[in-house]
Parts: sequence; C-alpha cells; structure tokens
Amino acid sequence: MSDLLAYLIAGLLLIQAGLRAKSAARGHKRDRSLWGAFVAFAAAWLSRTTAGRVALDGLGLPDLAYLVKHVLSIIGICVILRYVTAVYRTAGPDGERSRAVRLSAIVHRVATRASVATVLVMAVIFFFLLGKPDTTTPYFIERYHGEAALAVYMGLFYLYSGVAAAVCAVQWGNAVKDAPFRSLRNGLRMMSTAMVLTTVYSVIRTAFLFVVTFSRVSDGTEQTQETVTDTLLYTCFLLWGVGAIAPAAHAARERYLALRGLVALHPLWRPLALRFPDAVRYRPSTSFTRMTAKAARLDAVRDLLLSPDPSLPARLDRFAMDIRDVVFLLRRHAPFDLAERALARAGTELRPGHATEVQAEALWIRAALSMADGPVQEPAGVSAPYPFDPGATPGEEVTHLRDLASAYRLTTAADAENLLTRQTADRG
Repeated sequence: MSDLLAYLIAGLLLIQAGLRAKSAARGHKRDRSLWGAFVAFAAAWLSRTTAGRVALDGLGLPDLAYLVKHVLSIIGICVILRYVTAVYRTAGPDGERSRAVRLSAIVHRVATRASVATVLVMAVIFFFLLGKPDTTTPYFIERYHGEAALAVYMGLFYLYSGVAAAVCAVQWGNAVKDAPFRSLRNGLRMMSTAMVLTTVYSVIRTAFLFVVTFSRVSDGTEQTQETVTDTLLYTCFLLWGVGAIAPAAHAARERYLALRGLVALHPLWRPLALRFPDAVRYRPSTSFTRMTAKAARLDAVRDLLLSPDPSLPARLDRFAMDIRDVVFLLRRHAPFDLAERALARAGTELRPGHATEVQAEALWIRAALSMADGPVQEPAGVSAPYPFDPGATPGEEVTHLRDLASAYRLTTAADAENLLTRQTADRG
C-alpha cells in the first residue's frame, strides 16, 4: 500500500513537472524553481519505494536510499522557498513587499546556504559516523537506534524541513485573499494546509527522535508513530500536488478558451490580413496555399498554432487588434454612407442567429474589402463612419468579434456587390 501511494504521489508530481517543462525551458525563474521542486520531490518519493531502495542499495552502500531521499527532499524544499520568494518579491501594485515577504526572502537566503551545509554534514555523518544498521527493522531511526550521530543527522533534516514548511504555509496562506480567481484561492489553501501538515510532521518526528535517542520504545509505539507521520506525509503531498494544479488548470482553461476564440475569429482575420499584410503584426501563412488550394487548411493551422506569439491568449489579442487596425484602413476606402446602407439592408433582410448591427457590420466589412483596391474615397482624408460598438472590455470585444466573424461567413461577394450596386443606383 505504501508503495502504491508513493508511486501515485510521484506520478502526480511528475505530471506537474511535465506541464511546466515548457515554461521552465524558457528560463522563467519562478517556473524553473517550481519545476525543480516537482522533479526533486518525485525522485525522493521514487527512492522511498521498494524498487527504489533495492536499486540504490544495490550500489553497495547500505541504506543509501535513505540518504538520497533526504538530500532530494532538502533540495526540493530549498527550491520551493526560492519559488515562494520569487512569486511574492514584488507583491502589491507598487512592488512594495510586506513584512512576511521580506521575511521569506531572508529565510530563502539563509536556507540556500544552510541547505549546502546541511547536506554536507548529513553526508559526513552517514558515511563516517553511523554504525552498522539493524536490518531487522525497515525504519531508518530504529536501524540506528541510540546513536548520537543519528540524532544530529535527523535533527538537521527535520529542523530544515519544519522551518521551510512553516514559511511556505504563512506565505501561501497570506496570498489567498489576493488571489484573482477562486480556483487559485482553493489551490493556495490546499498548499498552505499541506505545509502546516509538514510542520506538524517535523515536530512529531523530532519529538520521537529525542525519545528514542535516550530510551527504547515498544514496537507498538514505534508502529503507531510511523503510521501517524506517514499519513501526515501522504496527505501533505497529495494536498500540495493537487493544490498546485489550480494555476495550471486555470492556464489550461484560458488556453482552451483562447483557441476557441482564435478558431472563431480566423475566417474574418485571414482575408483582412491577406489584403493588408503590412497592417498586421505577423502575416498569415500562405506556404501551403501556394502549392495547392486544397492545402489551405494547413495554412490555417499554422496561423492558429504556430505563429510566434508567446501564448494563445496573446495570439487572440493580436487577432482582435489586427482586425481593428485593418477596419481602420478600410474606412478610407469605403463610401461615406456604407454603414447606413448596411444597417438598412440588414434590417430588411435579417438572417437568423445574429443581431441586425452585427450583420450590418459584416456586410460593411465585406463591401469595404471589395473596394480596397480602389482609390481612397472623397473627401480626401475623411474616413467613412463606422458606428458599430466593439465592446467596452477585451472580453466583450472578443465576444463581439466572434459573432461578427460568424456573420461574416454568412455574407458573400454577391452581397457586397449588391449593396454597392444599390448604392450607386440610389445615387443616380
């Protein structure tokens, strides 16, 4: 059962590391730190399993798996402190740091130096001062029962773990009220609770270490202590692993929604970007379309997924901005009363599924785009009116553009020609 839980926790941590591998490779300090913590803790849990102990002890050094587990845990804790400090260093809109944030920065600086010293001292004790282990018991403390060197070895480990966990618990707990969305608040609560359990774990283990250093305890007491502390440890890492998913899950949801928005906007963005390639930040792909018209979908895939934007939400923002920039240029080519006539036609020939203004805007764009190769309309320097409301916020604008793109797909070149022909006839 313990091996199953260890593999479950290690797998959860490795999944988290995999989700953050791309960000870590880009060189972001915070992401590198969190990725390193997941990898270190996952390796520590794997070394705790029966297979891990057999593999490491097979190198010829008895109980090497315990040393590896402890060293990896210290590395993971140190990296977590680095992550916490990096996240909250600029807490607050003006970059001011609270007392707790300054404290965490100090603790991190001390902990980084202390981690090296702790690992060195533990290694010296393990290799040179610990006696021959009692192989009749699977518990590390009992294998070296009564040795003063063991008290120093484990005391350093529990002190380092407990203090670091307490700092993380305070920091994540304080950050809950400032978290911008509910899933992150829940994740921070879970992570803070996990660190509280780690602190309790360290206190209990330290107290038990003190007792067994100076006396012998019964097998029942030893087993009860191991059961309680192992339960705390399992619960801690399950809470921390699940809690850490919240930011990744929120980011994944944002990417999914952004991709849906991109797919919806692309049928409108692409013809505008092809007609005015110098007005958009990144030109639409035409590599496959030049070879065969049937491969146009491959160019669409490149536009949606392979453009050099830093993220899908950033690409969606760019699509929206590109559309507005091209519409601004189209206003120089459109007849002055095109919007009025588009509204009139949309009001009399309303298609189901879209509001009159949205259909009128789609007609306006289709007609103006057909005139883009013509001369700038008179009077010179005066743009045609564009009385369509794009929304007051970026979210509202994207929603509006999605409706507009859908309506645009329902319009045809014949609709534009008909609108412009009627316009000319009315003028005559």
